[in-house]
Amino acid sequence: MRVEEFDERSLRLSGWDVHLTTYRLGPIWHCKADNVSPGAALARTTGSSREEAEARAIERAEQLVARTRRHLV
Repeated sequence: MRVEEFDERSLRLSGWDVHLTTYRLGPIWHCKADNVSPGAALARTTGSSREEAEARAIERAEQLVARTRRHLV
């Protein structure tokens, strides 16, 4: 199989920059959300459409970054 309809975009969730990578492998859409700074994966999801996969990844990433506390230095 080949990756098709590859797309990357950035957005801001709960004050954090998040990078979304979305692509299709066969009939299944995959989406990965990571925080931009260290690039650690926050969520990896699949769906039957681009919108479904992205919505799941955004929802999970938002849950995780909302729990993250910032410390003033």
